[in-house]
Amino acid sequence: MSYVHGIKISEVPTSLLPAAEVDSAIPFVVGCAPINQVDENNVNKPVLCYSYDEAVKAFGFQPAVEGEDGFKRYAYNLSEVMYSEFALFAVSPIVMVNVLDPKMHKKSASTTVIKVDANSGTAVIEEIGVIKSSLVLKYSGVAYVEGTDYTVSFEDNGYCLISSLTDEEGNYKLSLQDINVTAEVLDPSMVTSADIIGGVDTEGNKKGFELLADVFPQFRVVPSILATPGYSSDPEVAAVMSAKADDINGCFRAICLVDVPTGTVKNYTRVAAWKNNSNIVKVNQICCWPMLNMSGTLYNYTSQLLALLAKVDSTNDGIPYVSPSNKNLECTGIALKDGTEINLDLDKGSYLNGNGIVTAQNLFAGWKCWGNRTAAYPDNTDVKDSFIPLRRMFIFIGVQLLRTFWQRLDYPLNRRQIDTILDSANIMLNGYASRQYILGGRVEFREDENTTTNLMDGKAVFHVYITPPSPNREIDFVLEYDTSYISTLFG
Repeated sequence: MSYVHGIKISEVPTSLLPAAEVDSAIPFVVGCAPINQVDENNVNKPVLCYSYDEAVKAFGFQPAVEGEDGFKRYAYNLSEVMYSEFALFAVSPIVMVNVLDPKMHKKSASTTVIKVDANSGTAVIEEIGVIKSSLVLKYSGVAYVEGTDYTVSFEDNGYCLISSLTDEEGNYKLSLQDINVTAEVLDPSMVTSADIIGGVDTEGNKKGFELLADVFPQFRVVPSILATPGYSSDPEVAAVMSAKADDINGCFRAICLVDVPTGTVKNYTRVAAWKNNSNIVKVNQICCWPMLNMSGTLYNYTSQLLALLAKVDSTNDGIPYVSPSNKNLECTGIALKDGTEINLDLDKGSYLNGNGIVTAQNLFAGWKCWGNRTAAYPDNTDVKDSFIPLRRMFIFIGVQLLRTFWQRLDYPLNRRQIDTILDSANIMLNGYASRQYILGGRVEFREDENTTTNLMDGKAVFHVYITPPSPNREIDFVLEYDTSYISTLFG
């Protein structure tokens, strides 16, 4: 040691660690988007969006289109999710992955001829999903050149707008006579469950839900809700979501949302049988029936539930201890896939809830989410597994502990290390208890759970006790006639 004459300053690590902030309701959604409007190469790439503008710039947007039956439906489920997330519920952020590939999921356009308007210099291809790179315009056998002779944009309804450029004399470069059109359009109906599930190709490229593992390394956020509205009703997709949700990056867990197919399961008495036969019985699954009808526009239930969960959390300091049940949805009714209206009274709703199914009710103050149970109920009655807010709180606190104390890995396993973890974790839980997020909680380092050989091998076990409050799903008032009050008649 060198000779010192004077004053030295040094530092030691703080014995208490501030808890890491964890977003409780970040959705990871896989599906189809009208990417012909923006970047046709945005295929199987996770994108984090904090605003409607960001989402539209990344994925385009196609409004719901009215069918022959008078009901509007979304052709692209990511557009449905975007509108629900940013417009109906005004929550963010969200991570989305588009699996619709313009090179594969396409068909020939039905439009073969367009005519340019002499006043505006524009023509419209009245089809949704025109792929710009496939568009060829010809007159008298000669092809026009995009950027030189015309430009391409998209109207709000998704139609392709062709705008003629002008020459030096101000004349339109596109002929005012009939112009021959050759083009391909996106076909989201060609996207299969296999595309949603995804995987890894021989070159190591990930697709679909396999990209879930890339979200935290890329964006430093932890997805906590997995969804794919319109595709989750496939039992294989639901099974893969559940498996992925149980092990994210070898560290984290999430819940996943499952829609019951209302095209085939049309009666509330058949929902429980479908749920069991499809093996939708996991503790990390939330099973939903039927669809939601917002003034004639049909929504998959899960596209609104993922936003509602975030909305409820946002009004409770970002802590997922409050159930989404009895909280307002954005709908004017509930329906089947064909638009048939569904009427559920309290008894029918209770029957569905008792079988681990979340539905909707309109009893007081509008349409509300109705149900507190995960899909594991009624076979699994453990409160931490069967109540939605308790399951989410166990996931949330687990993620927070992991992210807070990851920095303490590989420190010497001595008493200072143990006390730092115990004190910091207990302060965090005491704070939650004081604000009634949990009824109580503590962390212990127990001798019976830490053997000598494990401690020698660098393994330490901390036992965490937590009691999130159960949702008060039943309130009973007992009324009794009390004869003693008769005496009040005599003053």
